[in-house]
Amino acid sequence: MPTLAEMMAKARRAVLRQGISDQDADELVQDAFLKVEQYQQTTVGRSQEALLITAAVNLSIDRHRRNARAPFAHRDDLHAIADSAPGPAEIVEEQARLRHVARGLERLPERTRRILLSRRLDNMSYADIARAEQMSVAAVEKQVARATLQLMDWMASW
Repeated sequence: MPTLAEMMAKARRAVLRQGISDQDADELVQDAFLKVEQYQQTTVGRSQEALLITAAVNLSIDRHRRNARAPFAHRDDLHAIADSAPGPAEIVEEQARLRHVARGLERLPERTRRILLSRRLDNMSYADIARAEQMSVAAVEKQVARATLQLMDWMASW
C-alpha cells in the first residue's frame, strides 16, 4: 500500500499533466486530499489513492472551466492588470517637481543651461556640443558635470 506522500506525489503528477502550474498543482492536491478525507468520514472507499487522484484531476478540470468562463475572476495577480497610470496626487506632485527643476535650470548661466540641455535632452555627443559652442570636449564635460551637480543640490532642497 502506497504512503500518503507517494499518493500525493502521484496526484500532483496527474494534475500537472492537465496543464496546471506547479503552485496551483500543490493547492489542488491539498484541496483534493481534504475532500477525500471528508468523503471517507461518511463513506468507505476502495482506494484512497484512486479517490485522491480523481478528486485532484476533477478539481483541475473545474479550475480550467472556471477560468475559461471568467478569466480574471480568480487571478492571484490582479495587481498585474490594474491601471498603472499615476493618480491625481502623483500627477500634481510630479508637476510641482518639474516646476522646481525648471526654476533650477533658470538659475544656471545661459551657456551652461544650453550645454546641459543639449547633452541630456537632445542626446548630443560631447564632441558635437564642443563644436557648436566652440569649446574643448573637456570643457563641455566639466560644464555638464558642474550643471548636474548644481541641479542635484537644488533638487535636494526640495
